[in-house]
Amino acid sequence: MKKATNCIIHPTVKISDFTNLYGCELQEGVFIGPFVEIQSNVKIGKNTRVSSHSFICSSVTVGSDCFIAHGVVFTNDLFTENQQDWIERKTIIGNNVRIGSNATILPVVIGDGAIIGAGAVVTKDVPANTIVKGNPAR
Repeated sequence: MKKATNCIIHPTVKISDFTNLYGCELQEGVFIGPFVEIQSNVKIGKNTRVSSHSFICSSVTVGSDCFIAHGVVFTNDLFTENQQDWIERKTIIGNNVRIGSNATILPVVIGDGAIIGAGAVVTKDVPANTIVKGNPAR
């Protein structure tokens, strides 16, 4: 069972069962694994692979040729405001980025070719062609 509401999905996209997709755009050659949720205002570039049990919240842009491993979670909140003054923040992932299993990505910019280690908690921007790991990721 798949649920895709108000999405733009290229015909070559492969979507596994048990997914929830809301108002996102999936470009050519994208693969979405099982038990993935992708919220509104998310764009995923060509040939990117999103593995099972990952959560991509609204306002995330993922470049082309990226790999998002199992259980990766994106957030769009820094919890710096009162709840009633909530600000949705953006995350931008460059091209050819690899993100390891169970990483947590806060609202940041990750440059082209970066590698995020498994279990990392990314709280700050990651320059292109950089490897980070740990909590917080360095």
